[in-house]
Amino acid sequence: MGAVSRTTSTLFVMVGLPASGKTTRAKELEAERRALRLTPDEWMIPLFADNDADGKRNVLEGRFIWLALRALSHGGDVILDFGVWSKVERTALRALAATAGASCELVYLEIDRDEQRRRRDHRASQERETTFYITDEDLDEYQRLFVPPDDSELSGGELDPPPPGHTSWSSWAGEWWPTSIE
Repeated sequence: MGAVSRTTSTLFVMVGLPASGKTTRAKELEAERRALRLTPDEWMIPLFADNDADGKRNVLEGRFIWLALRALSHGGDVILDFGVWSKVERTALRALAATAGASCELVYLEIDRDEQRRRRDHRASQERETTFYITDEDLDEYQRLFVPPDDSELSGGELDPPPPGHTSWSSWAGEWWPTSIE
């Protein structure tokens, strides 16, 4: 009996707050699926020694999306380990995956505040060279900004139309993540 082949590549989008376990789960998926894993923090520190570096994070994420779309169109699985805190970002990524002929799976990792702070402190003491320290005030602000995915998103429900002023999700993504669309 021959091996079962997959006909569709999958874009895995890691969703959650810092220290929720996104990168740990992304690494597991990378090994399980032999997928390309793209984690901005692993690039921001060596390239810029900063987490945002004057807005370069969205530019880097855009180039990751560009690379992900290429890999997906060639049949490879890809993991975007960005956190994507808003529905509009997640919807754009779902739409872009579809344009590449791929499926999209949101991987949502919830975390309570006490566990988040414990993990943040552990990570700061054990992984100084590969992580950014996040203050309690930052964590509180992130919690206010984060919009958890709803059941429709998590089940791959119908996509919302692009935001006003955009005729396509590619148009919106090209503005939000410069360098994502050619």
